[in-house]
Order: sequence, then C-alpha cells, then structure tokens
Amino acid sequence: MKNQIHRDLSEILRDEMVMKDHIISRLQEAPATVPEIAKDLECSANEVMYWVMTMWRYGYLEESGKPDKDGYYKYQLTK
Repeated sequence: MKNQIHRDLSEILRDEMVMKDHIISRLQEAPATVPEIAKDLECSANEVMYWVMTMWRYGYLEESGKPDKDGYYKYQLTK
C-alpha cells in the first residue's frame, strides 16, 4: 500500500477485509485518529477514512472523546 497514487474506490473497498484486521490490531494498542492509523499502516488517510467509517457504521469502532485541534476523532474498538 505504501506510496500509492490515487486508487479507484473499488480497489480500496476490495482491500477492506485485510485492512480491517490491521486496523483492529492497531487500535488494540490505543485509540487513534485516521491520520495516525494511516501513518502507522503506511496508507493514505483517504483510504483509511473509508475503512474506519465502514467499521464505525457496522459497530466495530466508536469515537473516543472529543475531536483534536484538526477536527479528527480518536477511534477505539467497541466494548
């Protein structure tokens, strides 16, 4: 995924199941924002946003606290 140029949405969504596991592993360490997750997984923040929002919508993740100074929420695994 590293250093990828713009990818088609269908390509991003095709990677969802693999990336879901990586995001879960990352968030087991501590809550994180989309940019933090993207940096740790060496993916674009835009792609991570799709995956995180899908996981949030289906109840895997929840927001943790208030947004940071840039407007990003930290996400954590649901309890």
